Amino acid sequence: MDIRTATAAALTDQEVLRLREDFPILQSEVNGHPLVYLDSGATSQRPFAVLDAEREFATTLNAAVHRGAHTLAAEATVAFEDARAALAEFIGADENEVVWTSNATEAVNLVAYSLSNASAGRGGPEADRLRLGPGDEIVTTEMEHHANLIPWQELAARTGATLRVVPLDDDGALRLDVAAELIGERTRLVAVTHVSNVLGVINPVEQLIAAAHAVGALVLLDACQSAPHLPLDVHALGVDFAVLSGHKMLGPTGIGALYGRRELLEIMPPFLTGGSMITTVTATEAEYLPPPQRFEAGTQRVSQAVALAAAVRYLQDVGMPRIAAHEAELGARLVAGLSAIDGVRVLGAGIDLPRVGLASFDIPGIHAHDVGQVLDDAGIAVRVGHHCAQPLHRRLGVTSSTRASTYLYTTGDEVDQVIDAVARTIDFFRRA
Repeated sequence: MDIRTATAAALTDQEVLRLREDFPILQSEVNGHPLVYLDSGATSQRPFAVLDAEREFATTLNAAVHRGAHTLAAEATVAFEDARAALAEFIGADENEVVWTSNATEAVNLVAYSLSNASAGRGGPEADRLRLGPGDEIVTTEMEHHANLIPWQELAARTGATLRVVPLDDDGALRLDVAAELIGERTRLVAVTHVSNVLGVINPVEQLIAAAHAVGALVLLDACQSAPHLPLDVHALGVDFAVLSGHKMLGPTGIGALYGRRELLEIMPPFLTGGSMITTVTATEAEYLPPPQRFEAGTQRVSQAVALAAAVRYLQDVGMPRIAAHEAELGARLVAGLSAIDGVRVLGAGIDLPRVGLASFDIPGIHAHDVGQVLDDAGIAVRVGHHCAQPLHRRLGVTSSTRASTYLYTTGDEVDQVIDAVARTIDFFRRA
């Protein structure tokens, strides 16, 4: 692969076809049909560069990091920390602001439980700004993935704080006017998704960040659906925390990351405790390492981190602006094509915001699982269900939807195939 970021023009058809050669699973068949993989919003596929990086580490460098003085351990540690540096550069952070986690869900819970510990008096007087109690408020939205909602429900229950939820309008867009009213002097934290995993819209998070910081509140950004698809600069955005998952951005499962502003990580008490995150331990007390190691107890996900770094470098080689432009075209094509089918309702189609290459739709009278099964019979992989976003579906009056999600390796022809297959699915059930 030798595609660079000279311009922000969308990837050409020829470039996408060339990229697809790097992904072995895309050469397979399902049910006698060439695989059309439109479920990258759930889990993306991995190129040879990522598969090879993890295998090479396992076969040439495998050793415990930050432990031992032998050569292999030292080289493994270098590879592990190089991976941290690669991810930090990718998201516009400093190396010591990136904490490895098993996934984005753990990263959100790390912040939530650290705030719980601070609220319980852990972390010393310098952690006062992290403490929550009765009268304090946490603000999130009706659009969130459950992983960016349930931890805040639990944090509110543990601390006595109140959870406030920004509602959606009838199209599914955030009610920013209500958000401006909810975010006030009692707000301590605002947690919001950058890109909806159901609607595909890129939220105007800059407005929410500005409103939160104006009252001294912290902001956590769910970047799971933005880091893989858009240029992301957490420093430029000014968020206090951000979370992402490796398996959604060409990397392996079992690896994610938390970005946290250095000055906040330094005053946060740890979430998990044990080996590797300490300096001195006696039988009755312990002292902890500075971040990020303070939050990385136990044996780490070393080969996965190395593989995620390979994924990051692959994305950088292609160019995130070009990927974003490619997906914007695919997303518009999906929404327009599906909306043109009689009987299909595309969720969020009326929202006037830029979007990634993702669309969820409902066909009244046909269950999403039935739609997904018919598409699978044709070799087309999509996601069905509530996509871990029940409040959003409930607000839009549906219990589930079918979601098609693209990535840099998705062709326009594949988008057309799913549109045609949905039309045929409706015809099939109408005749049945």
